[in-house]
Amino acid sequence: MITKIETKHPVVFLTIDDGNIKSPESVSLMTGYDYPASLFLTKDTIADNPAFFKAFQKQGSLVENHTVTHNINMVRQWGYQQQLNDIADMQEYAFQQYGRRPTLFRPPGGAYSNVMRQAVADAGMKAIVTWEAKANAGKMDYQVGNSLRPGDIVLMHFRAEFAADLAAFRAAQLAAGLEVVLLEDFLGVA
Repeated sequence: MITKIETKHPVVFLTIDDGNIKSPESVSLMTGYDYPASLFLTKDTIADNPAFFKAFQKQGSLVENHTVTHNINMVRQWGYQQQLNDIADMQEYAFQQYGRRPTLFRPPGGAYSNVMRQAVADAGMKAIVTWEAKANAGKMDYQVGNSLRPGDIVLMHFRAEFAADLAAFRAAQLAAGLEVVLLEDFLGVA
């Protein structure tokens, strides 16, 4: 379980979820800012255009696992085997589409359990990743404090307000004097 990286290095980690809105502007912005991100994608939201996310790979981002179905109640509704199937099927889909099996998992809605931890491990991933800060509706929200801190993992989504959310993140990142680095590189699990 990783919610924040304990480090004194002036770094922050950008993570982007789901894959609902596929705007060419999002790729351009990420490339322009030279921001790598961990993309926690859901098969059901990207299956209409999985090739779109290859442009993010080219700019330094990595595709990670956010399940096939994005069932935010999977922890409460599903047992081990159904959770494992949903997670493992996304592993295989990501490998087929992007040539790499994800090493990190983000639970839909953020809820997890010991059963899910076992399913994630059995699917071959190294960690479950959550967050303490998020860019949402054009502003930053913090679970701890009121600014970005070294080692923060920031949550964003592929939504219509992607540009506004990224601008809010960028303002907070620059104000905190932090460098955006790829979480997988920092953890050595790329």
